[in-house]
Amino acid sequence: MRLLSGLKLRGRLTLWVCLLLVAALTPVLAAGIHVIRRTVEQQVQGVLQVEAEGLRDLVESSLQEREANARAWTEDAIVRGALLFGTYAKSDAVLATLNGRHESFAGLVLFTEDGRVVSVSRPGLREAFEGHEARVLASPWFQAALKDRLDPAILTAALTRTDPFFGRPVMPLALPVLSPISGARVGVLLAAYDWNQLEQVVAGALQRSKERGQRSFTLEILDRDGGQLYSSRAKGVPEPSRTVRAQAFDAPQLAEAGRHWRFVAAMDAEEAFQPLRSFLKLSVLAVVALLLLAILAAWALARGVTRPITTLSGLVSRVVREGDLTQKVALHGRQDEVGELASAFSRMMDHLRESTASLQQGTRVLGQTVAELTRATEQQERNLTRQSAALQETQVTAQEIQQTSQLAADRSQAVLGLVSRAREVGSAGEATLQASLGGFEQLRDHGVRFAEGVSSLNERTRQIGGITQTVKDLADQSNMLALNAAIEAVRSGEHGKGFSVVAREIRSLADQSIQATSRVREILDDIRGGIHATVALSEEGQRRSEEGLAQVHASGQSLRALTEIIHDNASAAQQIAAAVIQQNAGIAQIFTAVTDLSGMMDDTLQATQGTQRMAHTLRGVAERMESVAGVWRV
Repeated sequence: MRLLSGLKLRGRLTLWVCLLLVAALTPVLAAGIHVIRRTVEQQVQGVLQVEAEGLRDLVESSLQEREANARAWTEDAIVRGALLFGTYAKSDAVLATLNGRHESFAGLVLFTEDGRVVSVSRPGLREAFEGHEARVLASPWFQAALKDRLDPAILTAALTRTDPFFGRPVMPLALPVLSPISGARVGVLLAAYDWNQLEQVVAGALQRSKERGQRSFTLEILDRDGGQLYSSRAKGVPEPSRTVRAQAFDAPQLAEAGRHWRFVAAMDAEEAFQPLRSFLKLSVLAVVALLLLAILAAWALARGVTRPITTLSGLVSRVVREGDLTQKVALHGRQDEVGELASAFSRMMDHLRESTASLQQGTRVLGQTVAELTRATEQQERNLTRQSAALQETQVTAQEIQQTSQLAADRSQAVLGLVSRAREVGSAGEATLQASLGGFEQLRDHGVRFAEGVSSLNERTRQIGGITQTVKDLADQSNMLALNAAIEAVRSGEHGKGFSVVAREIRSLADQSIQATSRVREILDDIRGGIHATVALSEEGQRRSEEGLAQVHASGQSLRALTEIIHDNASAAQQIAAAVIQQNAGIAQIFTAVTDLSGMMDDTLQATQGTQRMAHTLRGVAERMESVAGVWRV
């Protein structure tokens, strides 16, 4: 953003167009490169797959053909006759002729069943095999031939090492030779296929790869364990760090010799994708060329857009520098946004000329008005100065009146405080008297309740006396019953002695009860006498309480009247104090009004002075505006 802010409009337009073009081309280019890369990869993989399958077909057809040749040779009459009749010279000639026709074989050797060599296609093979019958009999390919089968494992293992008899890797196609008469096995024919001759089989595929410019193209044959049976790469040439591979597997229905082999076509990835890199380079060059063309087109477009704007900018600069509003905008024939901008700028210049002319005329009128305003404010300032002096004298007089009124208000407040104190004392005395009156009334109530209690106690003593009389009567009756019982006991004799004792005890208890009853009666009489005396005393106290209560009521009425007088005096004192306070408040308001008026007069005077200063300032502004407006030529 800082880079954009430092560029002019032409540069920003050019940069934005380039950025938009890059943003539009980037996804298209990326998608195209991805599709082309996928296509190239598929093409390379397809070519390698075709080569791998072609290698498989060539090798398998070649091995199938060699096996068919070997089986046909085992049925040759001369070969059979040599084993049956010992005509080995003829079989040597036949084997030599066959080997000459098929040079892909390293040699043809005819063995008897005991492993003895009897005929060869090349002279040096006889010396190689003579004396090694036991070794020949123990070899896996000879044992497989005796069983009339070609073991793929045996054939594959033979290709990974140098054969000791032939001095090179060979595929030992060993087949039994059968008698044409009995069909019995009479010998073994070994057709040693020279594995190095495989170069001639794959020479066509390698030549095609060279014609395509694929120098790193290689063909390989691997066994089932990954062991290398053949490779077209020259010895000493290192394998590339990154390769593209395709492989094909032999078909089970083909010759047994090729079963479980893998045919691999490989190529250096750098060389395989060289066309893609070339295309990418061309694409980059094309994009760069397109960007350059876009930059030129964007620059031309930006120049076409910004040149009229630059013309307007120069015109504005001349107007600002020279103050000449008579300049004309000469951009005719454009109907785009820039033409509209030029038309709008022309109208703005017309309005600016009209505004400047009006401003110059207004500044002249403003100068005249400011001069008149200055003279008026000076006259108003002199009048306000005189009014301010008169108000200051009035303020001093009002202040003296306020001090006198304040002293009277303070005195009235002191009197009002004393009256309030008297009212409080009267109220407190009345409250105390009321409390005393309440206490006397409570005392009277207590006396009444005490008299009632004593009366109730007297009643209870009478009830107790009645009860003691009843007890005495019962004791007398018990005494009479005991006496009768004693008489009856005497009459009964011995049988009544025990009853006589009981009668005596009952009589003794009856006498004690009579005595106790007499004692209780005496105590009750004493209590009754005391109660009568208490009742008399309580009645006397109640009478005196009534008299004291009447006196307290009379004192309360007198004190209440005194309190009412105090209240009346207090109300009058309050009214006097309120009047004095109101008077003081009025005088204070007058003084405040005079003070406020004096302050307002000062403010008005200061405002007038400020107005005068503003008038001077406005005059200076008018002069500057006149000078500024005079800069423009209309």
